[in-house]
Amino acid sequence: MQLTKSLLAFLSTLAQNNHREWFTLNKGVFQKELAHFKLFSDELYLKMETFDFLEGKNVFRIYRDVRFSKDKLPYKTHFSVGITRATKWKRGGYYLHIQPGESFIGGGFWDPEPADVKRIRQELAVDSSTIKKITQTPDFKKLFGELQGEKLKTAPQSFSKDHENIEWLKFKQYLLIRKFSDEEVLSKEFMEEAVFTFSQMLPFFDYFSDILTTDENGTPLPGY
Repeated sequence: MQLTKSLLAFLSTLAQNNHREWFTLNKGVFQKELAHFKLFSDELYLKMETFDFLEGKNVFRIYRDVRFSKDKLPYKTHFSVGITRATKWKRGGYYLHIQPGESFIGGGFWDPEPADVKRIRQELAVDSSTIKKITQTPDFKKLFGELQGEKLKTAPQSFSKDHENIEWLKFKQYLLIRKFSDEEVLSKEFMEEAVFTFSQMLPFFDYFSDILTTDENGTPLPGY
């Protein structure tokens, strides 16, 4: 299954007409394109189950929550789906974002709990060799470039700014992102390319899962 030009065309036109009157008149088109995106997501999910243990997916609503935002435009101008790994042992999440000129595949830890960030920093402060090995392979660099995410401007609390692993310790998010052109998104190969891209996140996910289910001595946490 592949995504269609009409899906990108709808999103592009929505970006130029982001108001309720236009959307109401074109709701039938929206529902048709959303249904197609959901079918694509269903097939993607089934294919991803061949390499990971998953527990669910969520196609995100197109309606924006504008209650606390200065931007009052009512609709998102993209389709997206999040896919969750199963059980408390498998951490990290997958994400697909389709938007004209801005499509990407992502994965990792978007909004980690403070306790998880603290535990990750404990591990990376002691030994950054594994994360370096994972992120410096030719395949990783080709797909994702480097680990991404928001970072502190200075050293986190209780760590010296001169720590040898300080750049790893500054991370507040831990994200893998691969961007795609519109031509790539609409190609017949995009489904398999998406599945392959997600599968290449596993070493990163498994490493962070090991960290988050053990203490600083490597002993499994209670309940794991």
